Amino acid sequence: MEGASVVLGSATPAVDSYYKALRGEYELLTLKKRAMQQSLPQVYTVDLREELRSGNRSIISDKLRELMEDRIRKKEQIMLFINRRGYAGFISCRSCGYVVKCPHCDVSLTEHNDGTLVCHYCGYSVELTGRCDNCGDSHLRLLGAGTQKVEEELHAAFPGREILRMDTDTVSATHSHEKLLSRFEKERIPVLVGTQMVAKGLDFENVTLVGVISADLSLYVDDYRAGERTFSLLTQVVGRAGRGAKQGRAVIQTFTPENDVIRCAARQDYDSFYEQEIELRRMRLCPPFRELFVLTASGPLESAVLRTCMRLRRSLEGWLAQPPFRDWELTVLGPAPASVAKINDRYRYRLTLAAQNTKEIRAMVAHLVRCAQTDKENKGVSVSADVNPLD
Repeated sequence: MEGASVVLGSATPAVDSYYKALRGEYELLTLKKRAMQQSLPQVYTVDLREELRSGNRSIISDKLRELMEDRIRKKEQIMLFINRRGYAGFISCRSCGYVVKCPHCDVSLTEHNDGTLVCHYCGYSVELTGRCDNCGDSHLRLLGAGTQKVEEELHAAFPGREILRMDTDTVSATHSHEKLLSRFEKERIPVLVGTQMVAKGLDFENVTLVGVISADLSLYVDDYRAGERTFSLLTQVVGRAGRGAKQGRAVIQTFTPENDVIRCAARQDYDSFYEQEIELRRMRLCPPFRELFVLTASGPLESAVLRTCMRLRRSLEGWLAQPPFRDWELTVLGPAPASVAKINDRYRYRLTLAAQNTKEIRAMVAHLVRCAQTDKENKGVSVSADVNPLD
């Protein structure tokens, strides 16, 4: 609007943006080397299945432990990344298989090391009783790991060494993350463990080793951008190592080292990742080839929410059976539950329309939402629309 120039800068551009740049819609400028001409980190990919077969049930692989010991001996620093806060990912009963879930959200509760189970969506918390709510047995098993669990194992593996943890549980006050990072840099604290907060933008010349505890956490989720997000996270966090004069090393721990996304990230190979990803999106009619219009209905009664979605679908099909709408290239998916089907006692279902983002499509979607919101049959249910929602 103001005639300004905009620079989109990233080591891992969004696939949509890079597609536009290659087509000439954006001007593409590339930097082939690091600012100070440093070499990229040497990356090791560790197969966690092999670690288990060899008897190592620790969060830390043998290779990562070996490199950490070497860096600590040399008084160099280490950053470890895991995209989950808390202590255990979830708690399951070994007797009946019951998983402890939030009563208000369709997610499992995460154990924190103060003995509480917390929902990371609505904030609900309850004390861990030590017995299964379903069968009463005491054989509860902690599965998965978060930043607190990693911190605990590091204290056991490297006694006497200070470990800093950076997640939303430790960084709550204003500017507290800046104080924590300042301590890490000035006091040369050996290890920093963190979530996405440590993945991007940090530049510490004494950090020569980066470890990704579990590269698979963000890869197998209900989102067409899962591969892009995982590649971006891995590439960015690996790039935190070796930003000074010393050679950097990185260890990516994964149960699927053969996955193309992880292999490209280990090589820091954006071009190969992009070529594979853009073909997948072309076949699946995902952006940038079509836009995804997501109509979401939510309410306290699951049956009412589902009925609203069905009425929306019937209205849409009625429109598309008539000219000129029947000639549109449009695919309708759903109704289907959202990836987290209930949050804060509200059920969520969605319809997805894959189509070109035209004025006519937008007008139709807006009309559908207005009709649904004013329909007395949909009492208690809210309806909203979004284009290519990020979450």
